[in-house]
Amino acid sequence: MPRTAQHTVLATTDSSAFRSVREQSTTREERYQLGRDLRNIVPVKTLGRWKATSHRTDPVTLIEQSHVGRVPELIAVRVGRMASSPYGFLRGAAVVQAADSAFLPSTGIMPVVCGDSHLGNFGFYRSPEGEQVIDLNDFDEAHPGSWEWDLRRLTASVYVAGRENGYSEDDCADAVRTCVHAYRDEMVYLAEQPLFARSFNRLDTDRIRETVTEKGLRAEMKRALKAARKRTSDRALPKFTDEIEGKRKIVEDPPLITRLPEAEYEAVAASLDGYLDTLAPHWKTVVGGYTLVDIAHKVVGVGSVGLRAYVALLEGSSPDDVLFLQLKQARRSVLARFVHGEHALHDHQGHRVVEYQQALQTVSDPLLGWTSITLPQGAELLGLDGQVSTEPVTMDFYVRQFRNMKGTVPLDSINAQGLTDYAGIVGHLLAKGHARTSGASMVAGYLGKANAAADAFAHFARLYADQTEADHAEFVDAARSGRLPIEPSALENMGSAFRPGG
Repeated sequence: MPRTAQHTVLATTDSSAFRSVREQSTTREERYQLGRDLRNIVPVKTLGRWKATSHRTDPVTLIEQSHVGRVPELIAVRVGRMASSPYGFLRGAAVVQAADSAFLPSTGIMPVVCGDSHLGNFGFYRSPEGEQVIDLNDFDEAHPGSWEWDLRRLTASVYVAGRENGYSEDDCADAVRTCVHAYRDEMVYLAEQPLFARSFNRLDTDRIRETVTEKGLRAEMKRALKAARKRTSDRALPKFTDEIEGKRKIVEDPPLITRLPEAEYEAVAASLDGYLDTLAPHWKTVVGGYTLVDIAHKVVGVGSVGLRAYVALLEGSSPDDVLFLQLKQARRSVLARFVHGEHALHDHQGHRVVEYQQALQTVSDPLLGWTSITLPQGAELLGLDGQVSTEPVTMDFYVRQFRNMKGTVPLDSINAQGLTDYAGIVGHLLAKGHARTSGASMVAGYLGKANAAADAFAHFARLYADQTEADHAEFVDAARSGRLPIEPSALENMGSAFRPGG
């Protein structure tokens, strides 16, 4: 019987003695010392290990399994985006890295983690006060888990991105070390802060622009921030809609933006009433003052492609007073089975995403909520070419603003020093998120002040970048052979496009 990650954690850290010490450790210094003691059980250098074994599940098989339940006609789009480059593959392969990380050495310190903390899942957005901030911004896989899982995924993405930009191995390793040092420094700082005070720590974009020293990164951030400020509902109106027979409609752009079968449209519309009940009273009143005008299906990202993602257009008291909401299907986190096995910790996966987004972010979208959508028996379903459901289908969703000043730094437009600086920024952000939930003192004590952790993760990131490139090549072969569906146009560009972020 294969070991789960939980078994791995128990084997390395959860002896009866460890449990006893952990239960009795209530002061900050005791928890620091517990973290220091963990180095004797799980030496820091072991975090640098990676070697694929004969027991490793075929990555293409894992991805095929993740396609079950997705809109069939969109799987080819997802495959095309993942096949575009090793970085594109890594973005969509959270399930692969989760399965790999689960069997690696672990300290057993388990805060809430992002679960998909690659470089492209950090970015800008608008705070409830209307300010631009930068933080983690994707939580589909968020779940309690080992902090190492997040840091492994982030550092691997830094290394893969650096290689794709043509940087040297030393440059890539330096960027990873900077990321890990930043993670450690932020964790040490926050571990010394009162629990309540940690909840207010954040990085706003003005502060970042002032502290970034590399000119190229500073210029790219300035451009990205300017573009992000224009990403609002009112500015999206002319781009995504048109007036048809006197009514505002979302414009189709198949297969990326498509109309819904009538029964599915009505089910999505009905679900918005349930969504309102998950909002704070003030925001429930605000959103309740808008009228639903139209709904369409809009493909987003890489990992999410094929899961249902709707865009709802709402109109206020005038035609130019509009609000776009996005409803994204939420399924069980790829981490969950390695923590809880077949037992589901959460009854509603949309609620899970919202809860953990608010736990990891300092400030979150005030319109963040969740709902369920039930498609009735006999309903025609999106992407099934006229086929109908043989029984009612209920799916979990989370809801957020579609246009909320979101944006990312274009990784292919910065130099090696810019990547190093940016890796430091996201390292700080990841630690901030983890420290808000649990285990900051123990993680800080474990990482210590030396360079061992940075060196270990740099070693791991190089090895896992090699693995990602090998997995990507296998994935491309599977697409070329017909094992995986792929858009014909994507076949011509495989291995050449670098499309980070989003």
